[in-house]
Amino acid sequence: MDQKTPTSQPSPADDKQRRSGRWKLFAVIAVCAAPMIASYLTYYVIKPQSRNNYGELLDPRNYPVPDLGSTALDGKPLTLDAYQGKWLMLQADGGACQKACQDKLFEMRQLRLMQGKEMERIERVWLITDDQPLPTMVMREYDGTRLLRVKPDLLKAWLPTEAGTSAADHIYLIDPRGHLMMRFPKDADPGKVKKDLSKLLRASAIG
Repeated sequence: MDQKTPTSQPSPADDKQRRSGRWKLFAVIAVCAAPMIASYLTYYVIKPQSRNNYGELLDPRNYPVPDLGSTALDGKPLTLDAYQGKWLMLQADGGACQKACQDKLFEMRQLRLMQGKEMERIERVWLITDDQPLPTMVMREYDGTRLLRVKPDLLKAWLPTEAGTSAADHIYLIDPRGHLMMRFPKDADPGKVKKDLSKLLRASAIG
């Protein structure tokens, strides 16, 4: 008769080592997943009504950033993805940039400056909705603002507005992961916008 070879049994020390290894693996997974979980809770679980924010929170699932047919001023393709990793203050307006447009450019510049050492985490973006040449004075005055020409119909289909307003009336905020997540009201109070930005920068470990 064939004799069965006795099967070696794992020792208690081996079991303990395997359990320890599994816990370490779980810990590593938890650390890696924490930012994603926090983002999920921020956007989808914590209700906006419980927050004391000035800007209107937007559900990014409803407004994924589309292909806007965007280009740099020289006509080369350039998208908002180029600035991913930063908080983006976003405005949309025609190239002629009348007073309301210049007011928003001024506000975005000042709001960024008022963040002090945190201002490097913020980019200002102007989505230009036509082919009009930009006033030289405006380009010089607001140097540092990122300039992208976009297709106006694609932009209109993306950016949500308040009743009786257009996208040109608002400043929007995109988070460092590329989510459209906040819209500020027409003729927004700069002091209240600053508070929202400061709170987001303090609370966020990204960007």
